[in-house]
Amino acid sequence: MLISKKKVIIYSDGSCINNPGAGGYAALLIHDSKKYSEKVIYGNEKHTTNNRMELMAAIAGLKALKSSCEVTVISDSKYLVNGMSIWIKKWQINNFLNAQKKPIPNQDLWQELLKLANYHSINWQWVKAHNGHELNERVDEIARQQAYMINN
Repeated sequence: MLISKKKVIIYSDGSCINNPGAGGYAALLIHDSKKYSEKVIYGNEKHTTNNRMELMAAIAGLKALKSSCEVTVISDSKYLVNGMSIWIKKWQINNFLNAQKKPIPNQDLWQELLKLANYHSINWQWVKAHNGHELNERVDEIARQQAYMINN
């Protein structure tokens, strides 16, 4: 007998002031279970980059899952979506080194994200930023609030 996995949608976004600078991230998890539920996870860092915050949003969302799930991660970051959909395979083959044999940027977060992603079945989807997508706009606002909160 096959046991179907829980289905979860994660909207994720990161923000950074002055890049690098104060940054924030947010993930909105929507569970497709017997009872509709959602959870928002967020955080910030004093000195970071927008790309690190994009990765942290996805990491935080995946860390919040208690069991293996079918996950759709929706992000306006092509860096995140392309990284996990396309580039990660080559990075693994090359020991996370670029063509110049130097470590890829944010290697620590990519490796953490990969470890979390391997526990789930994930579909990575890109959505255009600031294009009226309600839930993407919601996580964008929370991420920006987190960045400004730590900047003050």
